[in-house]
Amino acid sequence: MADLSLRQVRKSFGGMTILQGIDLEIESGEFIVFVGPSGCGKSTLLRLIAGLEEITEGTISIAGEVVNHVPPSKRGIAMVFQSYALYPHMTVYDNMAFGMKIARESRKEIDRRVRQAAEILQLSKYLDRLPKALSGGQRQRVAIGRAIVRNPKVFLFDEPLSNLDAALRVATRMEIAKLKDAMPQTTMIYVTHDQVEAMTLADRIVVLKDGRIEQVGTPMELYKKPCNLFVAQFIGSPAMNILPASIERAGTYTSVKLAGGMSAQLPLETPETVTGATVSFGVRPEDLRIANDGADVLLQGKLSYIEQLGEVQLAYLDIGAGDQPLIAKLPGGLEVKRGAELRLTANPEDVYLFDQSGRSFAGREDAASV
Repeated sequence: MADLSLRQVRKSFGGMTILQGIDLEIESGEFIVFVGPSGCGKSTLLRLIAGLEEITEGTISIAGEVVNHVPPSKRGIAMVFQSYALYPHMTVYDNMAFGMKIARESRKEIDRRVRQAAEILQLSKYLDRLPKALSGGQRQRVAIGRAIVRNPKVFLFDEPLSNLDAALRVATRMEIAKLKDAMPQTTMIYVTHDQVEAMTLADRIVVLKDGRIEQVGTPMELYKKPCNLFVAQFIGSPAMNILPASIERAGTYTSVKLAGGMSAQLPLETPETVTGATVSFGVRPEDLRIANDGADVLLQGKLSYIEQLGEVQLAYLDIGAGDQPLIAKLPGGLEVKRGAELRLTANPEDVYLFDQSGRSFAGREDAASV
C-alpha cells in the first residue's frame, strides 16, 4: 500500500513547459486515470512518477518519502507500457520471472509469485508457451504479470490497450478491472486518451489540458458536474452539444434564449449582473428525447442525417444555430426519416450553462449549484 503526493510539479524541456504546477493527492489503493488530449502532459506526468524523467520543480512523495532523486528501481514502482516488450525466445513463465531472477530471488519465491500472478490473470495454462503463440491480449496480460510479481507499491499503466483491436481492448479492459478487484490494496495509475477506459476503470479521473489539471473527480462527478466547457465536451460520447445563447433573466431560475430563437427556463441560480450575457448552452445527446404532446419543447430542427447503431440511433438536426448540428441519441426502434421536423425536450436539471471563459455556472463562486 502506498499513497502518492504531487506538490507543484513542473516539467520543462528547454524553453517549453509541459507540466505547469501539478498538485494531486492519491490515496493508497486508489485506481486513478489520467486523461486528456494528445500533448496534454499525461504520459510525461506518469514518467515523472516512475522516475524516468527528472522533475524541473516541485516534489513527488510515495508512502510519505520524497522520491525526486530516487532512481526508478528504488521507488517500488512497476510500469506497463503500450508495447509488450516480451522476450520472444522465453516462455511466459520465464518472461514473468526474469526480473526476479536478476534480483536474485530464491527459486521457491519466484515460482510462488509467478504462479500467483498467472492465476490472477488467468494465464496458468499458458506458462509454457512462447509469446508468438499468444494473442495480443494475452501478451499484454503477461506484461502486466511481469509487473505484478515485483510486488510494487504503485502500478503505472501507460496506454496499455492502445495496440489492441477493438474486441481485445474490451476483453483486456475487463481483465484489468478484475486485477483491480483482486488487488484492492494496490495503488494504480493509468494513462489513456480513451474516456471509455477512464469511465469504466477509474475510482477517480484526472482530466489534463495544456499541462494543467482541469478537474479531478469520480467518473459520474465529471459526467454530471463538469466544472468547465472542456471537461463537459471531453467526457461523454458523443460529446455534449454546445449552443450559443444569452441570459434573458437571471435569478433563482434562469431564462435563456437560444440562437435559434427558443427560450428555456433552468433551475439554475445566477446573479442579476449576468442578465444579457452571452453564454454557452450545453445538453448531452443522451438526455434529449422526443417531446410528446403537452411537453415543453426545448429544441427543434430538421433531421439531416441518421446513424443507426441498433439499440440506439444518432439523429443529427439542423436547428438554425450555425454549421454545427445538434445530436440526439434516440431509441433504435424509433421510426424517424430524413427531412422530418423533430421537437425535442430534456429535463431542466440535465442542461448546463457556461460563461464566456468556459466555466460552468453551477461551479462559479458567484452562482449557486443546481
